[in-house]
Amino acid sequence: MSKTVLNVDIVHSEIGFSVKHMMISKAKGRFNHFDAVIEADVDNLADSKIEVTIDPTSIDTKNEGRDNHLRSADFFDVENHPNVTFIATDIKKKSGNNYDVTGDLTIRGITKPVTVDVVFAGQSKDPMSGNTVAGFSGEAKINRKDFELTWNAALETGGVLVGDEVNIHIEIEAHKQA
Repeated sequence: MSKTVLNVDIVHSEIGFSVKHMMISKAKGRFNHFDAVIEADVDNLADSKIEVTIDPTSIDTKNEGRDNHLRSADFFDVENHPNVTFIATDIKKKSGNNYDVTGDLTIRGITKPVTVDVVFAGQSKDPMSGNTVAGFSGEAKINRKDFELTWNAALETGGVLVGDEVNIHIEIEAHKQA
């Protein structure tokens, strides 16, 4: 089978994250606007092209003040860095439908290699449109300090307000381009 262009269905997809908050719980959020170029052969996913562009101004943690702070120069600095990108450089099948997708993640103009643990959930036919739909789930961990996201505040009780490790969660539903 040849490569097929898959269009991300933003309504049924999400790029989210969680990070330790006050060292006792997790703050969670997501990016409401992102796009991806996916050219895949579902019979040989190791030979795919994946490029993701995230609009960091669309960050949503359900707290407007925190979201505005995350957009500021203390974190994403959206005025100077309007995009977060991930470009796959290597895709390796681990077993069954599990893959390691390694790529270049760029945040604040800093690029670092990141590996995303991806599960290909399969494909189905959309009963509404008749189009072929593929599903993918992914998880990765990054250290925010690697991308100069270093702002923090000390807590009276010890520790800091924001943890360093960020867990990234990805759910993608993509439709075969007609």
